[in-house]
Amino acid sequence: MILIFGGTTEGRMAVDVCEQAGKPFYYSTKSALQEVELHYGVRLTGGRTAEEMKLFCQNHDVQCIIDAAHPFAETLHREIASVGLPVIRVQRSFGSHRENVIYCSDYQDAINKLDAHSPQCLLALSGTNTIAKLADYWKKHKTLFRILNRSESIDLALKSKFPTSNLLFYPENMILPSLEEEKQMMTSVGCDAILTKESGESGGFDAKVGAAIDLGLKVFVIEHPALPQNWQYVTGKYGLRRVIEKLVPNFFPLKTGYTTGACATAAVKAALLSLLSDDVPEEISFALPDGEIMTIPVSLEEKGKASVVKDFSDDPDVTKGCKITACITPGTHGIRFIKGEGVGTVTLPGLGIPIGEPAVNPTPRKMITSEIRSLSSADYDVMIEVEGGEELAKKTFNPKVGVLGGISIIGTSGIVSPLSHEAFIQSISKEIEVAKAIGCQEIALVSGLKSEEALKKDRDIRCIHYGNFIGESLKSAHKIGIKKVVLAIMIGKAVKLAEGHLNTHSHKVVMNKFFLKQLAGSDAYKIDQITMARELWGIMPPAFFEEIKKLCHKHCRTVFPAGELEIRLICDNPQ
Repeated sequence: MILIFGGTTEGRMAVDVCEQAGKPFYYSTKSALQEVELHYGVRLTGGRTAEEMKLFCQNHDVQCIIDAAHPFAETLHREIASVGLPVIRVQRSFGSHRENVIYCSDYQDAINKLDAHSPQCLLALSGTNTIAKLADYWKKHKTLFRILNRSESIDLALKSKFPTSNLLFYPENMILPSLEEEKQMMTSVGCDAILTKESGESGGFDAKVGAAIDLGLKVFVIEHPALPQNWQYVTGKYGLRRVIEKLVPNFFPLKTGYTTGACATAAVKAALLSLLSDDVPEEISFALPDGEIMTIPVSLEEKGKASVVKDFSDDPDVTKGCKITACITPGTHGIRFIKGEGVGTVTLPGLGIPIGEPAVNPTPRKMITSEIRSLSSADYDVMIEVEGGEELAKKTFNPKVGVLGGISIIGTSGIVSPLSHEAFIQSISKEIEVAKAIGCQEIALVSGLKSEEALKKDRDIRCIHYGNFIGESLKSAHKIGIKKVVLAIMIGKAVKLAEGHLNTHSHKVVMNKFFLKQLAGSDAYKIDQITMARELWGIMPPAFFEEIKKLCHKHCRTVFPAGELEIRLICDNPQ
């Protein structure tokens, strides 16, 4: 069991991640004000002492605590630490210290520094809970506090005997004002200094501080408190899930992994660090395309050369466990990618990479370039190698999209989701892009070699295998702008598609005899005679198959709304 402490944006994210497991967990907030939709989670409200928290965890078999509470919930952080269970901290991004900002280590340090600088009117944006902590200052100096316009916040201010005439309220439904809105508010109240907490990006810190700096106000910031070093720290949903998978192995039924692009990025960064410094950590931090910071274990081979072993996920992937190596050397033409052993070469247009270049896809190139530029502005040549990549490529669709001699370094998110078949779906899109780039206005989507062979007996057409992903393939064809699609489909998949299933994998859906009987009408009794859909060819009249085709066409139109669409049923009757 997992226990989340939230009440924040990060708490919502932690709920979303845990809901994916389809198993019970607990979500605890001090009050019931935050609205969170829970299906598997159990909502808890109210404060708990450290002893009450320990007892709850013991009685409910809690194996791991996720601390997604506010950075300044110091008492709660201490109580969580005292329980003695593994803790995952969902940490906000605080950024680096800014110029023209006076940082304070705690509230007393803030009072001392405010006294030293003597602002005429201080606007405190540090929250209702800090009114009492800053009483020694506001009792002597003009201070305005902005708080939420709700009874709990006002009651706290009254309890501290803060003058209500000096209270400001957030506009209704606007808890995080924009930079311009903050500037307007600060100008209207006439303050010459602000005090806020280092609450991070999701706490509106940048807008508050940015507005004050733009107006030339003095800015005092209370630094976020330090937390235990033995906690596991994450900054987003992917990192949170991966740590849960490690600490509570049976919580999620399947495990995530890193893409080849993410592994290559970490290897490149480690290789470059070895050129710039003698100290290369055993784990490398890097940013995913969405900005989340992740870490991957790396091995330094020699100066300028490092490797990553691609970790295992539960997604079908030929590159599981393979070694991805990066070599980086000083260059003369910016950041240049050079083909390494086991990485393919692009030979056809449509992949977003110039012909003749190594098959390092656009998103991994951006990730690698970003990490290099975070460390150095110099020119570098980057070579990625994949152990056994040439043999692995034979098990992929690379040859069909014109990538020869090895695998592609891919990944749009940096993370491989379990059973998402991300790599397979991406390969379908890439193959369609290639078809469009070489001038194909018409393509055939086929389920496999049998369908392809049957279709090519009477027409010359570029065939792309969809496996079971009919919907995803048609979506890609529509998005890329293909004018005509011929969907070649065998009856086993066709009867599933006719019922409305755009993913025909046997794990997702099986043949529905009740549905087939409805279509068969007076011939319904024949359906009981079959165990395999292909047996329908021997017992049903032509009108039955025409109806199947019409229904397939109807459902395909939901994802391929424009252009010509032909459904071709492939007869696979063994007789």
